[in-house]
Amino acid sequence: MPKAKTTAKKNIKSKKSSDLTIARRVLTTESRALDALAKGLGNNFKNAVDVLQKISGRVVVTGMGKSGHIARKMAATFASTGKPSFFVHPGEASHGDLGMIQKNDCVIALSNSGETSELSDIIAYSRRYRIPLIAIIGRADSTLSRQSDVQLVLPNEPEACPMGLAPTTSTTAMLALGDALAVCLLEREGFTAADFHGFHPGGKLGQKLLKVSDLMHSGKAIPLINKNALMGDALIEITSKSFGVVGVIGPKGRLEGVVTDGDLRRHMNPKLLSAKVSAIMTKGGIRANPDQLASEAVAVMNEHKITTLFVTENNLPVGILHIHDCLRAGVI
Repeated sequence: MPKAKTTAKKNIKSKKSSDLTIARRVLTTESRALDALAKGLGNNFKNAVDVLQKISGRVVVTGMGKSGHIARKMAATFASTGKPSFFVHPGEASHGDLGMIQKNDCVIALSNSGETSELSDIIAYSRRYRIPLIAIIGRADSTLSRQSDVQLVLPNEPEACPMGLAPTTSTTAMLALGDALAVCLLEREGFTAADFHGFHPGGKLGQKLLKVSDLMHSGKAIPLINKNALMGDALIEITSKSFGVVGVIGPKGRLEGVVTDGDLRRHMNPKLLSAKVSAIMTKGGIRANPDQLASEAVAVMNEHKITTLFVTENNLPVGILHIHDCLRAGVI
């Protein structure tokens, strides 16, 4: 029995090594295809981006089987980076969903063989109404290639499965090509982090893209005191607003400094309450601007070991941000 157990353990170990070898072979095969795809890009790719940028409608992405799954992801990527897009199933298109495609749209059709029969009605529809058709294909001499306006041909690389049948390398290349199109398009159109946040308000991504203006307190919630006021009044303002700090403003409403708990401790004496705020305040102070990312503001607070930032525009106080506001919103 002990000998049998030892043999079993060796077999398991051997199998694990074999799995790693297979996995590395798959990844190497697919990475070679991506490298070939990158090196083979030319004017057709630029033409495809030109078409996508010029249309006033939506990007309609379609494909059957595994190509259809990639097409869904491609449509989602376009939509989330500023180009309205959606997926149409070829089978459903033949039963009424062609009506979803408008004349000012563009169709991207995915098919490794270029002979997917289910795509025939979408191809014919796009030709009938002169809707631009971009083909992502594995064969340049296929029906889909001949019918399309722009052809993006995948490199002639083997599928990663040992039989060369399961869509693996080809779908990876399709996916990467879709990402390349979307990123080129967003850079051409000047898509910004602020735009990205508009399409991704939820989850960790939304938290990372929150601005100071999204979290700051404004209006009457901002603790402010005139520089010529007495410290007794400043203490009342600090206590009532509960931020542990008060902003000091000059005659034109500009923020000239701050009074913090640290300032109070440094100037603690019997005459503190009758002293002018301007004599106690720290001039200037560390500030944020409304369009700054909240994560950047948190980094500033951590760097300076403070918990509050006044938010200003042209030196005028428009808000106040506390570290707790950022923590509650999940900004770290």
